[in-house]
Amino acid sequence: MKLVIITAISEFENDIKKMLKGAKVKSYSYKDVKGFRDTSDENIGDNWFGSEISETDSVVFYAFILQQNLDTLFDEVSTFNKNQKSVSKVHLAVLTVDQYN
Repeated sequence: MKLVIITAISEFENDIKKMLKGAKVKSYSYKDVKGFRDTSDENIGDNWFGSEISETDSVVFYAFILQQNLDTLFDEVSTFNKNQKSVSKVHLAVLTVDQYN
């Protein structure tokens, strides 16, 4: 059993739900969150927003997933990200769960 955490901009919410369904994840939780990025170290000319602090409407998903479905989810996310024309991507992290009840 693995715990996956997926973060992305809000516009990708329905796409993530489709990816989870494609990976046979039947139960998950998600929440609207504010994404934050401190761009104070970047060149102002490279900063689209023109300020040092950028907040974005985002979503975070949590799901317990079986190992055999994990590769499918990674493939779904990878394919989605490769096809994106925007700078923003879907981010997927996996945590090992030693015990659960």
